[in-house]
Amino acid sequence: MRHALSVTSECVPLVKTGGLADVAGALPGALVAEGWEMRTLLPGYSVVMDALGKTKAALTFESLFGGPAKVLQASAGGLKLFVLDAPHLFKRDGGPYSDSGGRDWPDNPQRFAVLSLAGARIAAEGAGKWAPDVVHVHDWQAGLTPYYMHRDGTRVPSVMTIHNIAFHGLAPAAQLDQLGLDRADFTESGFEYWGGISALKAGLNFATKLTTVSPSYARELMTPEFGMGLDGVLRQRAEDLSGILNGIDTDVWNPAGDPNVPAYKSPPGKRRAKAALRKEFGLGEADGPLCVVVSRLSDQKGLDLLLDALPALVDRGGQLALLGSGDPTLEGRFRAADNGHPSVAVRIGYDEALSHLMIAGADAIIVPSRFEPCGLTQLYGLRYGTVPIVAYTGGLIDTVIDATPMALRTGVATGFHVHPATADALARALMRATDLYKEGDAWRLMQRNGMKMPVGWERSAAEYAALYASIAPAP
Repeated sequence: MRHALSVTSECVPLVKTGGLADVAGALPGALVAEGWEMRTLLPGYSVVMDALGKTKAALTFESLFGGPAKVLQASAGGLKLFVLDAPHLFKRDGGPYSDSGGRDWPDNPQRFAVLSLAGARIAAEGAGKWAPDVVHVHDWQAGLTPYYMHRDGTRVPSVMTIHNIAFHGLAPAAQLDQLGLDRADFTESGFEYWGGISALKAGLNFATKLTTVSPSYARELMTPEFGMGLDGVLRQRAEDLSGILNGIDTDVWNPAGDPNVPAYKSPPGKRRAKAALRKEFGLGEADGPLCVVVSRLSDQKGLDLLLDALPALVDRGGQLALLGSGDPTLEGRFRAADNGHPSVAVRIGYDEALSHLMIAGADAIIVPSRFEPCGLTQLYGLRYGTVPIVAYTGGLIDTVIDATPMALRTGVATGFHVHPATADALARALMRATDLYKEGDAWRLMQRNGMKMPVGWERSAAEYAALYASIAPAP
């Protein structure tokens, strides 16, 4: 069994703010079948420490940015863990990155440099009797790990995965010495970014290989439109960059045994879930499709476009049920849409069990994102025979087969693409979906096609394992 160390700032089921946590939580289990044991290094946030049972100190640090720290070896949530116990940095009320008022912790550069330092030390020395053959780091929070490994001459190879390139992990140049960064590497080919320090750029330049979470997003990242100022770095490393699709936990998202929905084994079972969903949201019967959105409400997610395109759905007898929160302006506009039309129902907030019922009971799920590295909700939709209506971007392209005339004729379509990212294009897609829904047989075939799609982690885990083996061949 080969060994991989995952360095991440969040991981289900212990701590989650986004899709990064889902990947970090699912990948270790999926890699076992490929001959890799992955252990996960996490910060010792209060919520993580509270979840730990028996622990054993694997490494100690006399002082890390103002206090002693140690790496604990533990197990929790079905995962083998290393937890960085540094109470002066991580034992706080609030979230992983911000306080209870939503303000970023001012010492985030130090907090996640410490995480990277711990990862680099495990790479160099091992922890107890365990040592990694590969180090896999995620996003800017672990981005300095490959740099510290380079600085220390550690020969273990590394992989960096970009989940969200919009966040660079910036720090002022005045912190170079404090963060243990060599001024010789404060360059365009190192970690310098517009006169400051970018932890993400450090990872992109010093990791052995780079990945992101879908093939199309890998191509998009090398363009100015999507690269967020780092497209040049990624073009220079194009040969080392690959896109590996995320998967979903098919045990948690399992229509045959989901405790959150009525008995549901095939599209006919959707009728029971649909009735329960309509009752939950106070929606009546309708001629058109019942569509859902389960999403953060933000400009990135393109939900302002949906507000403008809604008449194309409801005027044809369709319905919308939405669950989400985020931008206050969007929240207000969706509340107004709920109050203004009997075919629109909105729930502000998040409820995991309700999200399962929504995806199980709906006819279609709408994902109109302006950019989407991979996306998970469209995969949940496919799994439950809920037809995705998705923007033509990132992983949405890679996971949904558009209902073009040829795809319909050959019986391979699984959903609808929206292109370009405009309200008019989304309205046209909603009209296409509504018309096809009323045809019956073609829609049911799309449902069955979606439920047959491989949306689990098996293929993705095999690709990661192959990537690891390519840079860390077995002795």
